[in-house]
Amino acid sequence: MITSRQLRTLYQDFFVGKRHVAIPSASLVPTNDPSVLFTTAGMHPLVPYLLGESHPAGTRLVNVQECVRTGDIELIGDDTHLTFFEMLGNWSLGDYYKEDAIRWSFEFLTDTLGLGLDRLGVTCFEGDSDVARDDESAGVWRELGVRAERVQWLGREDNWWGPAGTTGPCGPDTEIFYWVGAEPAPEVIDVRDRRWVEIWNNVFMGYTKTASGTFEPLGRVNVDTGMGLERTLMAVSGLRSVYEVDTMAPLMRVLGGDDHDRRVIADHLRAACMMLADGVAPSNKDRGYIVRRLLRRALLFAQRLQLGREWFRPATETLVETLGDVYPELTSHDPTPLIADELERFDRTLAQGLRMLKRTTALDGEVAFDLFQTYGFPFELTFELAEASGVHVDRASFASALDRHRERSRASGGSFAGGLADHSVEIVRYHTVTHLLQAALREVLGDRVIQRGSNITKERLRFDFSHDSKLTAEQRSRVEAIVNGWLERPLVVERTSMTEPQARALGAIGAFGEKYGDVVSVYSVTDPATGAVISREFCGGPHVQALDEISGRFQILSEQAIAAGIRRIKAVVR
Repeated sequence: MITSRQLRTLYQDFFVGKRHVAIPSASLVPTNDPSVLFTTAGMHPLVPYLLGESHPAGTRLVNVQECVRTGDIELIGDDTHLTFFEMLGNWSLGDYYKEDAIRWSFEFLTDTLGLGLDRLGVTCFEGDSDVARDDESAGVWRELGVRAERVQWLGREDNWWGPAGTTGPCGPDTEIFYWVGAEPAPEVIDVRDRRWVEIWNNVFMGYTKTASGTFEPLGRVNVDTGMGLERTLMAVSGLRSVYEVDTMAPLMRVLGGDDHDRRVIADHLRAACMMLADGVAPSNKDRGYIVRRLLRRALLFAQRLQLGREWFRPATETLVETLGDVYPELTSHDPTPLIADELERFDRTLAQGLRMLKRTTALDGEVAFDLFQTYGFPFELTFELAEASGVHVDRASFASALDRHRERSRASGGSFAGGLADHSVEIVRYHTVTHLLQAALREVLGDRVIQRGSNITKERLRFDFSHDSKLTAEQRSRVEAIVNGWLERPLVVERTSMTEPQARALGAIGAFGEKYGDVVSVYSVTDPATGAVISREFCGGPHVQALDEISGRFQILSEQAIAAGIRRIKAVVR
């Protein structure tokens, strides 16, 4: 049986043999990108390079990326869905295209892993009024021996990616499915049958969506692929579910079995621990809300199964033993104290919430919001508690309340707008100002200040940083004055590529928890007259070329604590 360690090595070695450069996994917390709360795919940290920035490692890349997706939380516990998972990916930045990508994926699956063609099937883009059918991809599959009956044509919802924002690169994809049923695979593929499990996706960014809504061919095309580590291990090893692979099975054994509820506990605990290790603390906002929701849902399921108060300690220890060598932040940032604290908090709020539910006969949007705002109950958890308590749920009112909350969260947090996928003038300017802000904070507060998160929209910047106390009025004024002083000077922004040790030796800094490859991009803000360096950071860009492209005065709108030892500044230039 192939192990996760072997699969990671086989995959990266295979593509290094195809002249790809292996790059490290990025953090689960996206840097300078508010379009999603967490890194959801291997391509996410590479968006600037897919949009045209040159990558310091070259045009062919490969890695294993840690990812989090929370949109399928209701499906967690089935055989194939996980909140945290590992994505094997390879990319072409203006280099090879469809034929090489498809042939290499087929070669890796059939020759390297030994998967039988009799259990493989694929999907291709069926075309629409905007873009023609992807006959090129289907033709390559047929040349490789995939019969026409095993090629399923699907529309834009299933076989099209992007753009990341409202405009930009996008294109069709071709997905690879593997039959995991005990009986022989049917002659004709139908992916509605869940025994056809998607294991690999090849995205071909050959178009750009314009502001007018049309799709134009790109002069420089890219390839973005992703293969799920756990699902592929399941397929190669003939296992029944992703909970039987070697990165999940030890956790299931510690929890005492393999049933739906224990799967939910294992999944949620694993995802929460990975987020905690990347510096995300439980809260009622943004990423912290996701961590709290997962932990409290896991704790509730554990109570139902009567696993005992200390169930999470051996489970967390097992998780660290299983993944700590791959993701060392798990060992250097022990998540157990935060989980224990959340358990104590949840014990108190659970009793209060249950008392409130007993006083009502129907759960509507108002009750759900009261439970959330007063006691910190995630909406989905309130829904589950109500049903378990025999309280009638007004589904329409509940859904409406949840939609209103999500819309307010997006509006207040600035999520799902702007970010690295947005190369507008305003975004680029604020990206550079964020570097200036960090440099000014370090000058005023000391070198312990380091970026812990960033959210940039066209209207403002938001910057999270490590610091244990509120800025005084004098410190706040000094930071503003320093940044504005730099904006008034003829400073330039320069991009260079170098090895990480060289960058560190020059004093370059990066975001907390960020991982870098052998060759990195470094952006420096310098004074061309004196050579003095104002700021030097690891960054993928984009940035202005000179500070005179930024007009206006820098002003801090607010400064507050968002977690222990982490502060948040919102600021504008106007």
